[in-house]
Amino acid sequence: MVARQLTRAGTAGGAHYAEARGAESRTDFAHKVLLAAKEVNESVYWLSLIQRARLSRRGTIGHAISEGNQLVAILKASARTARK
Repeated sequence: MVARQLTRAGTAGGAHYAEARGAESRTDFAHKVLLAAKEVNESVYWLSLIQRARLSRRGTIGHAISEGNQLVAILKASARTARK
């Protein structure tokens, strides 16, 4: 169940970003980038759950969580810039 949710959220983030790259307007781009950020944020949630439940080896998830959080921040900043 957790693996399925993580796979869905992780792949959806990339798909939304790909859609954003072909956006028809700045508003459309911002909306699609925010959807990507939402999906990446959900992926971070599932990774955190895996880490807390100790479903993976120690230390293997922390880097991915950090990278995911950084990516969410980048995507949100990109949406803010597009809206200006």
